[in-house]
Amino acid sequence: MNKINFSRANILKISSAFFLFTAWEIAGRVPISFAFPTFFESMEALISIILNGSIFIAYSDTLRPLFLGIAISAFFGIILGLCIGLSEKTDWFISPIFIIMQAAPLAALIPLLIMIYGVQLTSKVFVVIIMSMPVIVLNTAGAVKNTPSSLQEMCFSYLGSKKDNILKIILPSASPIIFAGLRLGVSAGFIGAILAELKITPTGIGDIISFSRSRGDYPTMYAAIFSIIVLAVLFINILEKIEKYGFKGNQKGYISD
Repeated sequence: MNKINFSRANILKISSAFFLFTAWEIAGRVPISFAFPTFFESMEALISIILNGSIFIAYSDTLRPLFLGIAISAFFGIILGLCIGLSEKTDWFISPIFIIMQAAPLAALIPLLIMIYGVQLTSKVFVVIIMSMPVIVLNTAGAVKNTPSSLQEMCFSYLGSKKDNILKIILPSASPIIFAGLRLGVSAGFIGAILAELKITPTGIGDIISFSRSRGDYPTMYAAIFSIIVLAVLFINILEKIEKYGFKGNQKGYISD
């Protein structure tokens, strides 16, 4: 049964991708805009920048602030989310900060970061953190708050400690929403990394995008955008695998068709 469901899932994913890329190809051939290339033109451009090595040089610049920002956001975001979810006073004190961070327009904060940290790595890391951490913190806090009180009461009735309650009850129960927050945070982090490269200083993939746009090389521009989307999807799938194997008991089933 699992193998059948796995095969069906793969078929549906491939069908979805085929539909999307076909629509892209048709839209490019119509064309909906002179600046919108076909799917095959974009893939030819992607192969070209892979073969000449420029995409690997670009990613060596893009991935540093991205990895640092996401790692910091995930580590401190989950800790802060736990603190907010476990303490009402901490919730009142810290939650508004992250709600404001999530609602604030990031583009307005970038000039301030440049004034403080310049155009170096630190500014880009902060952009990724500002984009990804609020999502992780607020999702983790919400997951912890919604842990069933009956499970926690059962833990304490069996003489479990606060540490047991957190590690054996709250974290496993909250893990699906925490990982959902991590996936959203990773997606936001990728957006932040590219936005930082476009707004702070043109480096990495952002440089390929802006340079290709400036000279009208739209297939290369879309190829660079496509590559960052594929990488983001890969990261999200890795997180799903970690969740699946790390918290097997918490997997939610689907109703059979």
